Amino acid sequence: MDVIVVGAGSIGLGCAWRAALAGAAVVVVDPSPERAASRVAAGMLAPAGEAAFGETALLRLNLASWRRWPAFVAELEAATGVSTGYWQCGSLFVARDADDRAALEREHRFRESLGLTVQLLSASECRALEPGLAPSVRGGMLAASDHQVDPRRLLDALRAACAAAGVRFVQGQAALCVHHGRATGVDVDGATALRAGAVVLAAGCWSAHVEGAPRDVLPPVRPVKGQVLRLRASAAQPLLSHVVRGVEHGYIVPRRGGEVVVGSTVEERGFDTSFTARAAYELLRDAHELVPDVLELDIVELCSGLRPGTPDNAPIVGQTALPGLIAATGHYRNGVLLTPVTADAVAAEVSGGEAPAEMAPFSPARFASPVGVGT
Repeated sequence: MDVIVVGAGSIGLGCAWRAALAGAAVVVVDPSPERAASRVAAGMLAPAGEAAFGETALLRLNLASWRRWPAFVAELEAATGVSTGYWQCGSLFVARDADDRAALEREHRFRESLGLTVQLLSASECRALEPGLAPSVRGGMLAASDHQVDPRRLLDALRAACAAAGVRFVQGQAALCVHHGRATGVDVDGATALRAGAVVLAAGCWSAHVEGAPRDVLPPVRPVKGQVLRLRASAAQPLLSHVVRGVEHGYIVPRRGGEVVVGSTVEERGFDTSFTARAAYELLRDAHELVPDVLELDIVELCSGLRPGTPDNAPIVGQTALPGLIAATGHYRNGVLLTPVTADAVAAEVSGGEAPAEMAPFSPARFASPVGVGT
């Protein structure tokens, strides 16, 4: 076995698929694939919408992955016949009052300064795009280049693609094996020994807790809880045709099949994955202020997941200080978006190829230095 991937979320499966296509023999190990943060994610592919002050390097990486998505989806769906729900729908940020409108104007100027294509809209222009918006909406900003994918369908497609490429799956808890100062594989549940030339640590927020690894080489990731609601609209009468987002928080993501995802919270609660009544209330309240008819939809699921956060809210990808151990974790709110570029970077690492240049600032080595990711 050439490569062992620890973690079966979108990042782990993407890395496994690309490594297998590069000619590696790959095994994926995960104790509970259903707990992957990607299963709870909304699936927004939104580099323009997610652009933030002081995160220029992360924006470049997000854009590099966003540009890969059309070809990535086409290849994935052709290989498996599984639809990923990829939709070039765009995002509409809406202002509920004068303060929101002023904030949107600042966000618009900021994005234009970065070369991103966004458009300020009047209230009537917003309602022409989305007639179901609340009457109180004062204007908006359209990020037409923002897309989306259904993360659960994506996971199904990636798993099918991995299987077709010869990837083997082992369910269980992996403990790292280190021999003569090098990662040489993993032991699964203390019983099954798997050995390989490279181990890819893609276990999300659990990446910092893998047994057997020296503490100083594990990535500094922590769980950041997110709670979301899944609702059901009629496929014949969809609620929205764009992702609709508030200025400060809150989003409503429509799927073509009628599902609507409302999210999400950002909570420092450790490994707690409970869903609370407060979260349900606040999510529905904020969504109702944007699109009143959301309260007419059926509730399908209340769910929560754990994003892998890092000290600088940016991913950790590349060779760690322990030879043979490659990190692919810490993607925080951008795990689905960053799947293609991370998979390419890891495949290059294990095959001796050239990693995407945009990934260079996100090496694990940056946390060994007082200098973090800059612009």
